[in-house]
Amino acid sequence: MNDTLLESDIPDLECVHRGKVRDLYRVDDDHWLMVTTDRLSAFDVILPTPVPDKGRVLTAITVYWMRRIERELGIPNQLTDIPLAEVVPDPGVRAPLEGRSLVVRRLEALPVEAVVRGYLIGSGWKDYQATGAVCGLPLPPGLELAGALPEPLFTPSTKAAVGDHDENVDFDHVAAAIGEERAREVRDASIAIYNLAREHAAARGIIIADTKFEFGLDREGRLHLIDEVLTPDSSRFWPADEYTPGRSPASFDKQYVRDYLETLDWDKTAPGPALPAEIAEQTAARYREALERLTGSPLDRP
Repeated sequence: MNDTLLESDIPDLECVHRGKVRDLYRVDDDHWLMVTTDRLSAFDVILPTPVPDKGRVLTAITVYWMRRIERELGIPNQLTDIPLAEVVPDPGVRAPLEGRSLVVRRLEALPVEAVVRGYLIGSGWKDYQATGAVCGLPLPPGLELAGALPEPLFTPSTKAAVGDHDENVDFDHVAAAIGEERAREVRDASIAIYNLAREHAAARGIIIADTKFEFGLDREGRLHLIDEVLTPDSSRFWPADEYTPGRSPASFDKQYVRDYLETLDWDKTAPGPALPAEIAEQTAARYREALERLTGSPLDRP
């Protein structure tokens, strides 16, 4: 794991935020440097063991989707053409950042996780069992665990601070927070992106069970995709050839780590337990396979 990055360090730039996975640095009044580390969080706790290649895989997948979504759906994003070397000129400091760092536009992030579900799993399944609905949206009776929903659902959640848990909310909650017109715009954009990605992934043997997006506004109030898009961290990817309704499917995402952690005597609070090397590497292999299937290209290491 000599090439992994658990936490970035850029002496000449101000670090303004460290999230569960990403470190954000101020470049100037209009730009951030976003560094995607190899940190992995499970049950909203950052684990001490990095996952090899994770940051570079997430970055490559995000760039692939952002460019395609802008081209095909006309939804802009925070990407710029500014090279990393322009903002981190020191080769020694820059080396561990290569392939995992993007100079992005500085936008006003909206305070909502835009979740879209195509299948009934996770917290959505728990909501359905308790209420017959997900985020206030009623569903037909008799749906199975991991079963396909009649249509994709916009089921937003709050954006929790590091260490806290996101909370599922209904559309009215989002409308109260950002305005009804903006909430409809976020909902419609999220479902359009999900439908585009679901069709693309299905042709490559991947079911996108659910995913979450984040959006920000520029100074003119125009909606942009930000953060990460359709990655194994922000989505549930299932191998189509192993999928069976009624049971929790295998996945290309960090569910493999969650399943391992469930075997431990751990109360799901910080600090998180270290992962065995084989668990970290097998997780990394799943991330790399997701990249290759979705984009058609293997990971390009610097």
